[in-house]
Amino acid sequence: MTRIDFHTNVPDKIAYACRLVRKARSAQHMVVLMTDDASQLAELDAAMWTFSATDFLPHVAASDALATQTPVLLTDNDAAELPHRELLINLSRRTPATLDQFARVIEIISSDEEDAAAGRKRYSAYKQQAYPLTHFVTGKS
Repeated sequence: MTRIDFHTNVPDKIAYACRLVRKARSAQHMVVLMTDDASQLAELDAAMWTFSATDFLPHVAASDALATQTPVLLTDNDAAELPHRELLINLSRRTPATLDQFARVIEIISSDEEDAAAGRKRYSAYKQQAYPLTHFVTGKS
């Protein structure tokens, strides 16, 4: 069953996602990042090229011809055909349609009230479905 981790109270979802990808890639994990829309996707794409002067995070859009060969995929379409099934990082406010196809999902929830409310709804729904859940509050040890 898919393991789901909630990371809440995140001040900057895009920067946080970049750090998670860096950590996941250092462990050789294949990663898919799902965004709300094309605008957030473009912001994430730009950040992944510029967030660190010393780290390279090879990534492409899930629809790119090189998707099967690239370890990090970006999508705003949760129904997209995805070649990687190891780790999904969800920056969107919706439940991924392909959730059960991943070994692990990380839900990134900001301190924005609308985002937090959507995150609480997903957490409750996952709990009712008996998914193994963990919760990390950013800024607390």
